[in-house]
Amino acid sequence: MSEKSPKLRAELDGIPTYKPGRPAAAGGPVAYKLSSNENPYPPLPGVLESAIAAAGNFNRYPDMACTGLMNELAERFGVPVSHLATGTGSVGVAQSLLQSTSGPGDEVIYAWRSFEAYPIITQISGAKAVPVPLTAGDVHDLDAMADAITDRTRLIFVCNPNNPTGTVVRRAELERFLDRVPSDVLVVLDEAYREFIRDADVPDGIEIYRDRPNVAVLRTFSKAYGLAGLRVGFAVAHEPVAAALRKTAVPFGVSQLAQDAAVASLQAEDELLGRVGSLVCERNRVYETLVKQGWTLPETQANFVWLRLGERTTDFAAACERAGVVVRPFAGEGLRVTIGETEANDLFLHTAEAFRREL
Repeated sequence: MSEKSPKLRAELDGIPTYKPGRPAAAGGPVAYKLSSNENPYPPLPGVLESAIAAAGNFNRYPDMACTGLMNELAERFGVPVSHLATGTGSVGVAQSLLQSTSGPGDEVIYAWRSFEAYPIITQISGAKAVPVPLTAGDVHDLDAMADAITDRTRLIFVCNPNNPTGTVVRRAELERFLDRVPSDVLVVLDEAYREFIRDADVPDGIEIYRDRPNVAVLRTFSKAYGLAGLRVGFAVAHEPVAAALRKTAVPFGVSQLAQDAAVASLQAEDELLGRVGSLVCERNRVYETLVKQGWTLPETQANFVWLRLGERTTDFAAACERAGVVVRPFAGEGLRVTIGETEANDLFLHTAEAFRREL
């Protein structure tokens, strides 16, 4: 009897592997992790207590419909419950979007470099990825993305602010782009970092979606809300798209701990806004200090900064690690540095100043 391996889908051959930010080394010299865009603050008031209470019942399945969270989101954003879908982080919802819209023979457009998961979940779906290079200023080239649309295009991701560059698409250019997109192509505004935006010309995707049935918005509780370890995100979309997302979601995918913690986080929004404001102030300080040191970097509206270092990227990442901070290098391109604790930011800035003098 010949030994044969189970047949797997050809689309999985050569699929890129998602690379999470490296953690700080336990017991080693590295003290701070600035590689994953995590929130450095502990859970918001009431959140830990809510999660602990839910943990007492984790012998039971969670509410598959996420009823409490869906109702809270509907009230918070002024949308019908039927326009909402939840998932395991916004990336889980993004994968459901691919499952709902795209398969072999279809095309998915996104900027590059952008969120690392886009090529992965596109390839898993069997669709063809159509990456469109960022502009020289590391911003989405929306004209080129519109030019890339064909009759096979099913979905377009617009990451705003863009990960890992922190750059944004503003209202006029976004609306001009959306006017060029055929009505049967879904545009996904991925707004994982929405709470950190301070540029008034950057539109709220939820306001854009209201009048455009082919626009969906992704949000997450992982970043500003500080629930990265609980994996809960959501989409706001018109009913046909939202219903498809609920159909393709993993049953019971969002734990009760995550649901209850997300509700408690929404109810602690005053505290949230204060913390986000502090992080924005730190972001501005880090950005301005880097500029004074002589670095050229794009203006960021997220909770991280982007340094395009080319072949020196891994050298700088190693220098940061020696100094006590882990950053996120993209070999041959640049590195992303999360805004963390003040002490961590200072270590990074000191390293950046020393490295700059050596260039």
